[in-house]
Amino acid sequence: MSRWSPTGGLERGSQVNKWQPGVLAHLAAAVAVAAAAAAALAVASGGAAAQGYPSKPVRIVVPFGPGGVADISARAVAQKMGESMGQQVIVENKPSAGGILASETVAKAEPDGYTLLFLTNGNAVSESLFKSLPYSSVRDFAPVSTVGFFDFVLFVKGDSDVKSLGDLLARMRANPGKLNIGTINPGSGQHLSAELFKSMSGVDAQIITYKSTPEVITAVVSGQVQVGLDIVAPVLAQVKGGALRMIAVSSKQRSPILPEVPTVAESGVPGYESESWNGVAAPAKTPPAVIERLNKEVRAAVAAPDVKKRLQDLGIDARAGTPGELRERLVADIAKWRAVIEKANIPRQ
Repeated sequence: MSRWSPTGGLERGSQVNKWQPGVLAHLAAAVAVAAAAAAALAVASGGAAAQGYPSKPVRIVVPFGPGGVADISARAVAQKMGESMGQQVIVENKPSAGGILASETVAKAEPDGYTLLFLTNGNAVSESLFKSLPYSSVRDFAPVSTVGFFDFVLFVKGDSDVKSLGDLLARMRANPGKLNIGTINPGSGQHLSAELFKSMSGVDAQIITYKSTPEVITAVVSGQVQVGLDIVAPVLAQVKGGALRMIAVSSKQRSPILPEVPTVAESGVPGYESESWNGVAAPAKTPPAVIERLNKEVRAAVAAPDVKKRLQDLGIDARAGTPGELRERLVADIAKWRAVIEKANIPRQ
């Protein structure tokens, strides 16, 4: 039998084979040194990645086609980021149902900060609307920052005798099942916001979905539906021209862009709140130093006066934030829209 001596030597002839305190101390020190070295290497690697970042063009994958609010927003921010970072920031459009194609592309990309996702509240909806996804919007992305928030708006025909949401609620309650709410695509943020409005207000109304916002506007103007619900930007021109009139915004507080339009909550549906948002995210495991750099760049871009003006013209309240704030928003919205989908018995796709 053998044993370790207090000085670390091996003694022969012992009846005991056990670790002595001196050896344990040596081993503990060695483990600590190795752990510290590994941690230092990880920090150094992340730091080196950030110092040399970006060394080539960065792309932001947008889950919608060209020309829409998300696309225009992404391009405004990308151009400003490119000017600051000294590298081209390219917007790549990958439209698909639920934004799955764009999200999967980024989730499976190298986590080096060169492939980013224009994350939207559509990602939160998709988590509950689809039976399965090839990624997790919570686990497979590293949030960077929000870019902006935009309200949904309830609107009626310009010459309608419905002057307020209170008028609309009274009419709907006096005519159960006879009035219609027009919105777009089943499962969209607009559709789910209409379902939430119907549920919280207790009205018996039909929700009619259309393929596009212009079709919703046409349906309201022609009287096919009595009220429409959509994002602000495409409705503004019709409001200015007198064809439509906004009666309420969906956000918790009045929009800084439309301060004269009351909220749904203050107009007869207490507690109602719904707003769309977008932001930037990277693949999970992107080095923290790169995320920090990207957050700094997005914040600077969103704060730039020309970008803020461009987004405001789209009906967007430009607001950047921390990665943690974007993650909290995503998680909260997943839970919120899951409850709405289940209560409305919307079939999972």
